[in-house]
Amino acid sequence: MILILMGVTASGKTTVGKLLAAETGWQFAEGDDFHSEANRQKMHQGIPLTDEDRAPWLASMHDLLLSWYESGTSGILACSALKQKYRDALTDQIPPLSLRFVWLDVPREELERRLRNRKGHYMNPNLLQSQLDTLEIPEDALRISDEEDPRKVVQRILDQLLVQEGKPSQQEGLDG
Repeated sequence: MILILMGVTASGKTTVGKLLAAETGWQFAEGDDFHSEANRQKMHQGIPLTDEDRAPWLASMHDLLLSWYESGTSGILACSALKQKYRDALTDQIPPLSLRFVWLDVPREELERRLRNRKGHYMNPNLLQSQLDTLEIPEDALRISDEEDPRKVVQRILDQLLVQEGKPSQQEGLDG
């Protein structure tokens, strides 16, 4: 199974992804690590990335996802994946049943609060509106409202995935 945790900046992708990886033992990759230095500088300066800026970034993450699929490795990628065409680029050549998008949907006020409290990240908080404007609501993603404790978010994701696979959830007292 491959999960792609998606959402705008400060939606909790990295925090939830690391906790989810610890819980499952799956590989974890941070999409931010795949950005070029030029992209990081643009974002730091508050300049939104273009589709052309994102193309090599998406291609490198696609290569990772494809390698996970081909090797039978379960993994979690934290990646904004704001547009459908970005999601399509990430998943090209990977059967749909092998992966799942999880959209961390957070109210703007909470995103702004998190951005105010974020330290040492290159993403300029002024880009939040650009990301919200770019986001194309996914129709095929598991939608999780991420306003609560990250460990509860992880448990909700795991429970939803088990239910969708037809297995009893852990909340029903079963291992799944």
